[in-house]
Amino acid sequence: MKILIQVDPEKTDTEIVISCHELTPEIEKILATLRILNQQLMATKGEETHILDVAKIIYIEAVERKTFVYTKDDYYESKLKLYEMEERLMASGFFRVSKSCLVHLRYIKSLKNDVDRKLRLTLEGGEQIMVSRQYAEEIKRRLGVM
Repeated sequence: MKILIQVDPEKTDTEIVISCHELTPEIEKILATLRILNQQLMATKGEETHILDVAKIIYIEAVERKTFVYTKDDYYESKLKLYEMEERLMASGFFRVSKSCLVHLRYIKSLKNDVDRKLRLTLEGGEQIMVSRQYAEEIKRRLGVM
């Protein structure tokens, strides 16, 4: 893979062009990274690739080595690992609540103490997510509950 950067003082906007023989998983990861920087995320539903607005993602969950992205209306699969999502989306209001789940803080409707110092979050769509003990205190701090 070659990377070519051309600096042109006459340019008024940044343009990224990817030239390739075929769309490989490596190129898809690069595109996913660029889209996240632009507050968008690529994910698939069936045979279609969708461009999702990060602000509309409610939570992200890893199940059996697959990463699923949930919005109000649907769910999608992403090629990115949960830790990659976490690194890229922390600045966008996402928080890890367990080993397998990230939640967008703006969609938390309520929280309730549960057994063994765990928390139960209710999200705007009605979904309930368990927060493990390891993350419970920090999420309370982030939400201003403590």
